[in-house]
Amino acid sequence: MTTLSYAVTDSATMLRRNLRRLMRYPAMAVSVLGVPVILLLLFVYVLGGTLGAGLGHRYIDYLAPGIIVLAATSISVSTAVAVNVDMTEGIMNRFRTMAIARTSVLTGHVASAVIQAVLSAGLVAGVAVLVGFRPTAGPAGWIAAFAVIAMIAFALTWISVALGLVAKTPETASNLPMPLQFLPFLGSTFVPPASMAPGVRWFAEYQPFTPMIETVRGLLTGTAIGDHAVITAAWCAGLALAGYLWARRTYNRGGR
Repeated sequence: MTTLSYAVTDSATMLRRNLRRLMRYPAMAVSVLGVPVILLLLFVYVLGGTLGAGLGHRYIDYLAPGIIVLAATSISVSTAVAVNVDMTEGIMNRFRTMAIARTSVLTGHVASAVIQAVLSAGLVAGVAVLVGFRPTAGPAGWIAAFAVIAMIAFALTWISVALGLVAKTPETASNLPMPLQFLPFLGSTFVPPASMAPGVRWFAEYQPFTPMIETVRGLLTGTAIGDHAVITAAWCAGLALAGYLWARRTYNRGGR
């Protein structure tokens, strides 16, 4: 077998390990899947009438793509905690002594998190359709939208893995990724940036999650995407590369 095939095989083994642990301890998974659904229902049935009054179309059709992207960010905390638990309990050190590809340990966490993120986004999309979301996308549009979701999740997961490696405790690891979850709230998830105060509007327009949300929104509802897709790809590539290099360096040094 080649070095690449060994790495792929070892990464698949680590992926199975993480998925089995997820099934053994489902509380975190339920939280990851449940929070975006709760936010969707809250904003549709409690705040939707007020927030959607000036949009000129149904609020659920504007909101749902943003919550779908937000669902992809919800995996950040659980990923950072899982990586940190492996680090603080000495499991990472044990893996370093084994004849396995060094990158497979981190890749297994990333692959598991991306799968969870896509499933969470799919659950939100299904609930959104049940409560009135009417996307205009055909099969190709849905596939493209979820490809973007997977790309976003991949980039954010590498950042979360790095944060989990540098955190001193699982409690700290659960707090460090919070900005990743908070940023979509300051983007175009709930209202257009044009409706915000000037300073907040500037931040919302130029932070990474607004083009991500607008790309998914355009693919699902037919709104104009413009250059948002290119900007999204650039942000995801940059975040993924930065997270990967940071995580690999920290892991090779033994963490923290």
